[in-house]
Amino acid sequence: MWASSLAINGLLSYGKDTDWSVHPMEHELSAFYDITHGVGLAILTPHWMRYVLNDTTLHSFVEYGVNVWGIDETEDKYSIANKAIEKTSEYFASLGIPAKLRDVGIEEEKLELMAKQTTRNGNVGNFMPLASQDVLNIFKAAF
Repeated sequence: MWASSLAINGLLSYGKDTDWSVHPMEHELSAFYDITHGVGLAILTPHWMRYVLNDTTLHSFVEYGVNVWGIDETEDKYSIANKAIEKTSEYFASLGIPAKLRDVGIEEEKLELMAKQTTRNGNVGNFMPLASQDVLNIFKAAF
């Protein structure tokens, strides 16, 4: 509860840009369907990571892979990033969390509406701003 309180009150983001694009995406999932926020985040996050991985974001994924998962920093940078994403997926699976939206009862015909709702106030995220079509692409990959 203490960690949740610190995370939700904004204290951890003072003085730096934060990227919460997966959060508003998940908020739409749990608004339409009876799933918990954490499960929705766990399903979406690896798909979001794959979608936003590019030459500009690569460094962040390499840092994540080396510092969180202990991947050898001398490996090819894209190899590190992809291994980090895979280890993230494996971790969520080890907790018994489904990997696909369809596994928690989400219906494909609502993906477009949820993507539009996610971006109803504009693009989401700072890491790589996502428009409605980007969100829909991630939802489809996660489906």
